[in-house]
Amino acid sequence: MLEFCKTVLKRVSFDRQLFARELTKSFSWLPHEDALALKSWALATYSNKHTQLILTAFATAQALKG
Repeated sequence: MLEFCKTVLKRVSFDRQLFARELTKSFSWLPHEDALALKSWALATYSNKHTQLILTAFATAQALKG
């Protein structure tokens, strides 16, 4: 599932809103360890465009999971 999420994010990275939506969904679907791996990958790959968005989406998804 982690690799699928990465593939989707690569395809939608051009659109900030779509990227945010897919990232939030991905964080909510993945187990905590995979969500951390996705966060690290996303920051390494898209920190030049979406740093704050990535951090916010991760924090939001973790808060919703409890």
